[in-house]
Amino acid sequence: MRQVPQNYSYASRLLRLSRAHTRASVFWLAAGFLAACGDAGVGTNALELSVVELESPAGLGSGEPRLSSIDDGLLLSWLEASPDGGHDLRFAFSDGQGWGQPRTAVNSDRFFVNWADFPSVSESTDGALYAHWLARGEAGGYDYGVRIARSSDRGETWGEPWTPHDDDSPTEHGFVSSVRNGDRLGFTWLDGRAYVPGPDGAPATREMSLRYREVGPDGTPGHEMLVDGRVCDCCQTSAAMTSEGPVVVYRNRTEDEIRDIHISRMSDGAWSPSQPVSDDGWYITGCPVNGPAVVAEGREVAVAWFTAPDDVARVKVAFSSDAGATFGDPVVVDDGNPMGRVDLVMLDDGSTIVSWLEAGGGQGADVKLRRVSADGSISGSAAVTASSSERASGFPQLAQTEDGSLMMAWTDVGGESPSVRVARVEVSN
Repeated sequence: MRQVPQNYSYASRLLRLSRAHTRASVFWLAAGFLAACGDAGVGTNALELSVVELESPAGLGSGEPRLSSIDDGLLLSWLEASPDGGHDLRFAFSDGQGWGQPRTAVNSDRFFVNWADFPSVSESTDGALYAHWLARGEAGGYDYGVRIARSSDRGETWGEPWTPHDDDSPTEHGFVSSVRNGDRLGFTWLDGRAYVPGPDGAPATREMSLRYREVGPDGTPGHEMLVDGRVCDCCQTSAAMTSEGPVVVYRNRTEDEIRDIHISRMSDGAWSPSQPVSDDGWYITGCPVNGPAVVAEGREVAVAWFTAPDDVARVKVAFSSDAGATFGDPVVVDDGNPMGRVDLVMLDDGSTIVSWLEAGGGQGADVKLRRVSADGSISGSAAVTASSSERASGFPQLAQTEDGSLMMAWTDVGGESPSVRVARVEVSN
């Protein structure tokens, strides 16, 4: 994995931050408006939150959570150190109020365990579950590939794993996202096959590509598709379903090392040439390991992302009303010292709640929320919990419950052992 250069002051600032932690289980937060810099919209409403920490289904030694909304509730997956050695990919269901008993999808001592590239359990339209994880190759280092297994009985049993990428080179394959497309489930991933010479003797171009493959309702894979042949090396991808087809957002990489967020749209079974969500012009010669998030409802699409052109760090949100074909001007939503690691949900009125990690005054960081509307108006920000700037704290996850509340999952690294924590969040205004 390519690392971000350390001569950037924002990166140095992140490295100087240390652990901080708050264990309040139930609390009310009200944050008045803080004027964000740049082109942020002006708003005066406080964001009032009721945060109730729930008993987590994950045990000690857990991390890398992935949280998503499903047809009958929520689905949380995570990695957990196994008492028998290796790691377990575990998951649990929630009705929005509490969490059921955890189950294990797979145990392995060959997991590639990474703070930024984490596994998932997804639900397809027919109710089948699909688990994806990363398996280390024989070459070591960043030789790892994607594995996918299917369960037709809600995770009681799992089929034989298979690999979505045709390539088996000893390179990086990961940063997977999934999206429902009718009765099919699609997977996108970053693919490093061009980092080694091709089987036909073609020279290595050392370019990461973005690829896609769908699985039919009977679990049969379709053909592999190229979405973009040159993307940023190790930023997360994110995908969503619009009324006109799937979209995927990711960090692009130009020949001039501009690494802005792009979107590609599927239409008539083919992926469109990518377009920038915003022309930030971030020149950076290494991957910042800080991917975007996308949500969609009908033709309405919203994207959140981290950027730092001219060494000025920002978290932004942009909206589209034409299924991602064009976007309005982005809105700056951070409080002036963001670390990124964003997530996003769309509310019934078309506005969004965006989450991100914000470095605090002193040590540590806060997981923050802000409400953002398509017209550019924003609420004040509010902190859900204290966190840490360490890589092991990972990427906080945000999802919406059936009754309109929010659920958040994050990795707590402040105790004797890392553990995934969860909280129900109600936005009162």
